[in-house]
Amino acid sequence: MDPFVRRLVQRMSDPARPLSRNKHFHTFESPEGRAALKIFKRLTALKRDMHDCQKFGGSCSVQKHEADGKVRVEITLERIRSRRTVTLEPVELELLEGL
Repeated sequence: MDPFVRRLVQRMSDPARPLSRNKHFHTFESPEGRAALKIFKRLTALKRDMHDCQKFGGSCSVQKHEADGKVRVEITLERIRSRRTVTLEPVELELLEGL
């Protein structure tokens, strides 16, 4: 992952210094800014689903694949018979833990 993209995602998730999309619109016009915004939205939605899973009695598992280093996150909600599986890069997992 590009270091600039990683830093943008970290800044967007920092509650003490949030990065406003209105004030920094020029940052989000670049390809790196759009990529950071996409990653941030994806990780935020995943974090919300993981929280809901714990809240409503589901299960959540994280498995690391040794061959390619990617991480598989599986969220299961038995109450509504739903399962969500997401594959993340190791860097994205670090960012998810920081949210």
